[in-house]
Amino acid sequence: MLAYSSGNHAQGVAYAARQLGLKATIIMPTNAPQVKIAATRALGAEVILYDPAHEKREAVAARLLASSVHPPVLVPPFDDAYVIAGQGIVGLEILEDLPAVKLVLAPVGGGGLLSGVAAALKLLKPSVKIIGVEPELAADAQASFRAGQVVEWAAADTNRTLADGVRTLALSELTLEHLRQYADDVVTVSEAELRAAARRLLLEARLVVEPTAALPLAALLRHRASLPPSQHTVLILSGGNVDPAVLAELLQD
Repeated sequence: MLAYSSGNHAQGVAYAARQLGLKATIIMPTNAPQVKIAATRALGAEVILYDPAHEKREAVAARLLASSVHPPVLVPPFDDAYVIAGQGIVGLEILEDLPAVKLVLAPVGGGGLLSGVAAALKLLKPSVKIIGVEPELAADAQASFRAGQVVEWAAADTNRTLADGVRTLALSELTLEHLRQYADDVVTVSEAELRAAARRLLLEARLVVEPTAALPLAALLRHRASLPPSQHTVLILSGGNVDPAVLAELLQD
């Protein structure tokens, strides 16, 4: 199995490969949190690092596939119908646990999670509002959503955000199609708002989440007045792989 990811998808593929007795090779950026790289290796995967400032992970994967005598199966992090369908299970679980849900906010990087959740929710309960959230410093999804076409950002820009889980450079055509059909909007938050939300989750909710997972709370706090009215709101906190150094930094803010 072959995958590329900044960390969470990497661990999922590594775990699945170990369970199936298969070899996993994961392509990860050099600026991925060390805790994510170490966790992926601990699951038995071979990790190949690349510099996102000089090369795209898709190009690294293509090179590996081309040079392999027996090419592994590529498991993309978001640009795949099966991956999106799998992410949609989150939407089904939301409806099962909270049938009265009115508003759902989720982080958006490559758009796989938001695509799956939005499709599942809208097809079963069209009245639900689904909002994607990303940092102002990596707002390629918002730009794509509003332009109606994929807009790519430079790695030098997206790498500025603390939310390493959404440093993807662009949506795919597939995820953009899903978002335009099923999502209601994509909003952004500042780095200060992101940090404040992550700190609040830590200190008040006692939830240790990585910065990316704090995006929905940051959006709820910032955009409360402009978001659709709702007494039953769900925030998808998608990731607990926070770097210890970042955690200490957040606690000191």
